[in-house]
Parts: sequence; structure tokens; C-alpha cells
Amino acid sequence: MAASIERLLSEIACLSEPIEALRNLKTAVLATPLTVLNETVPGLRLEPLFAQLNANNREQVEICVAILSRLLQAVDPLYLSQNFIEPLQRGLNHQDDTVKLLAMGQVGRIIENSDGLTQVVNSQELINQIIQCIGAEKISVSKEAIKALCKFSHSEAGLKFLFSRSLLAELKNVMALSDVIRYRGYELIVEVASVSALSLEYCAKSGFIALLIGELTGDDILVRATAIEMVTTLAHSLHGRQYLARQGVVDQISNMIIGAETDPFASFYLPGLVKFFGNLAVVDSPQQVCECYPAFLNKVFEMVEGQDPTLVGVALDTLGILGSNAEGKQVLHKTGSRFKTLLKRISQLAQNSQTEMRVRCLEAISLLLTLPAEQQTDDLLGLTESWFCSFSNQPVELFKSISAQPFPELHCSALRVFTAIASQPWGQKKMIDTPGFVEFILDRSVGPTKECKDAKYEVVKALANSKTTAEIFGNQQYLSVRTYLREGPYYVKAVSSVAVEGAE
Repeated sequence: MAASIERLLSEIACLSEPIEALRNLKTAVLATPLTVLNETVPGLRLEPLFAQLNANNREQVEICVAILSRLLQAVDPLYLSQNFIEPLQRGLNHQDDTVKLLAMGQVGRIIENSDGLTQVVNSQELINQIIQCIGAEKISVSKEAIKALCKFSHSEAGLKFLFSRSLLAELKNVMALSDVIRYRGYELIVEVASVSALSLEYCAKSGFIALLIGELTGDDILVRATAIEMVTTLAHSLHGRQYLARQGVVDQISNMIIGAETDPFASFYLPGLVKFFGNLAVVDSPQQVCECYPAFLNKVFEMVEGQDPTLVGVALDTLGILGSNAEGKQVLHKTGSRFKTLLKRISQLAQNSQTEMRVRCLEAISLLLTLPAEQQTDDLLGLTESWFCSFSNQPVELFKSISAQPFPELHCSALRVFTAIASQPWGQKKMIDTPGFVEFILDRSVGPTKECKDAKYEVVKALANSKTTAEIFGNQQYLSVRTYLREGPYYVKAVSSVAVEGAE
């Protein structure tokens, strides 16, 4: 096979119309195991193949890209840096985006190798061209450029090179092209800053993070909304959150929530502000975040109570995330009657809204009610039961009726509510006390899609794995649950038939 590849490469170098030879080469290369290519490629002359990338024939270029992707992937990154820097650099200037993507992918591999990184540092023009690709018209090219450049952040040598004065100047020039491209540049900075405290320090010294934070209060509402998303991404890392707190950004965002009361355009950026604190509560402490920034939780409640579907949806998602752990549940419980009233509002939305909103309500409810076995104290069990009873006088029937509607997404989401309560003793009692409920759960004919069957199986699994189900359900019902679990979600009972002589 190796000899065949070498022969075809030689043919390509000699032919004026090499398309057929390229097709044969592609077949041979794709059929050759990588282990063989690892030994073969270093001995091959690939210059003729790179030269074919300049052809006007689109198919020819596509075939060359496919061949080179396979061959170059088979060689060590250091070998790449020592032998192919120039053709890769030419590839970055190619008019075809697939060639640019090929080149950037291989440069990214080189940067990840410490010895290869040294070679790249000596080729600043190569990195200038990748920075320019951030401004590419095609988003996939821009994303690949950001991905390649982010790999510099994994070593101090890479950071020093990426944040050298000349490369920063190049990045600023590219970001000045448009608002869209400016935010691609910020995306790069945030990605790099998220890697480590050291990379954040380099980003901060470059001045780009200060520019991003400045965008939070800009005149352009859409730009402001995008900036909030970027800052939220930065807050995903501990060192990022600490930096934002030191810079007063968390207080600033809290004040923006308060100020949104009087801003007629607040609906454009308010979801981002709420998501910021929602993420903060998840990764830090719900109690600490809600106590330090009371405007956040108050605004979430107001949004659920409001009429703007976009804001209601974001608030529902945030409540679900906030109440998904024990501490968050206690924070919500402390708000007293207001939260109980809010649950009734969520119940109404779950019954009488557009399908998408109903699904978001059900997903939030399932998160609020979920309580792992290790957290099932008497207080928390009493709390989740009281919340469940707030939805309706007959909440089991309510969610069962929703799951019976002919919309798979509603069916699955309602079943997830039952999964949430299936491991809790009070939930099991309500299920067994509801006539026909156990039969409904064990009926595979309801909900014919795979997703529906999987969702129902999760309810059964939660029941079967709970230590209290056998006692509450009784032996016969519990054995039915265990049988369903053993048979799996897709089991179909065999139906025997008897052949009758003379029947047609």
C-alpha cells in the first residue's frame, strides 16, 4: 500500500491533468491504516500534493484536502513544524476555506507540541495570518482560528508570544473591522483567560478585558447583551470570578439589574444579566449569591410573574438551576408565600401556554422537585412535597394528563417530573394512591417514540432503586416494577398464534 501511495504521488507530479490519479491516491490513503502511514509519510515527497491545491478545479482541491488531512495527521507535530511551515502558511492565504481549515488545524497541532511551538515562534507571519482569519466571512474559519490561537495559552512561552506587542496590534486591527469581528476577538481573549490564573493575568495586562467590561455599559443594546454573555463565560472559572469580583464587575451587573426597571430596552440584555447570576449561584453558593445580590432573585420572580415570554422562559430556566440543589431549595423556601404563589403561576403556564413554554415549566418543576437519596432529610422531603402540592389539588393527575397529550416533548417532560418524585417516599405514596397510575407507568404502549420509552423507563428505574418502594407499593406492584426494569424500555411481549388447517 505504501508503494502504491508513493507511485501515485510521482504520477501526480508529472501529469497535467492529475484528477484521476488524485482520486486513486485518496482511495489508497483512506484505506491505509494510520500505523502504516506513520511510518510511510516521513519518506514521501508531499510538495506535488500541496502544489495541486492551486488548481482551479474545485473537486481537485477537495480531494487534495482530504488526502493531506489524512497524511499530515499521521505525522508527529515536530516533523510538521520542521517540514511544512511554508506550505501551511500558503494554505492560510488560500481562497478556499477548506484549505484554510486544514492549515489551521495542523498549526494547532504544532502549537500543542513544546518543540513545535518554538518553530512557530520563529514564524510570526504565520500567526499574523491566523489572527486575520478571525475576521473571515465564514464562521467556521473564524472558530478554527480562535481554537488554534487558544492553544498558546497552555504554556507561558506561548502566552508571551501571543501577547507580544506586534501580535496584539494585529489583533486590534482585525477587531476594528466590525462589531461582529470585535466580539470574535473578545471570544478569543475570554477563552484564553479561562485557562488559568496566569493566562488571565496576560489578558488583563493586554487591556482587552477592560475593553470588554467597558462594553457592558455601551450605548448599543445588542453589543451590551453580547458583552454580558462574554463576561458570563469568564465567570465559569474560579480565577475568572475572583477577578470580576475584584474589579467590581459583579456589583456592576447587580446595579444593571436594578437599573433595568427604568430602561425600556432592558428586555434585550436582562436575560444575560440573570443568566450571569444564575451561573454564579451554581458554581459558588446559591445562598451567598442571593443574599449578597437580592436584586437577582427578586428580578427572577418578577420575570416569571410578567408577560414577556422571553423573560419568563429565562426566569424558569434560572429557577430550575437555582433549585436543583439542596441549598438552592432552602434559599427559595425562605422567600415564603411569594414562592408558593410563583409555583401556582408556573402550574398555570404548564397547562395553558405554548408548547415550548410548557416544556420549560415542566423541566424547571422536575429540577425543583429532584432530591437525591443522600439529601432526603425530613425538612427537605417536607419542602418538596409542599411544593408538589402547590401545583394542583390533584398534582399526580395534573402531570399525568399533560403526559397523555399527543406531544412527545410534553410527554417526556411530564414523565421527568414523576422521575423527580419517584425516589421520595411521599411521591411513591401519591403514585400508589392514584388509581391507575402504576398501570400507566408500566404500559409500554403509551408514548411510542424512543425518547418517550426512555423517559418512562427512568421513572421505573427511580422507583426500583428506591429503598422505600417495596414497602409503600406492596410486593405485587413492586415485582411488576422490577420486571419492567429487567425487561428494559423496548420489551415487546411475544404473541403466539395457532395455525388452523384450511385457513387462508
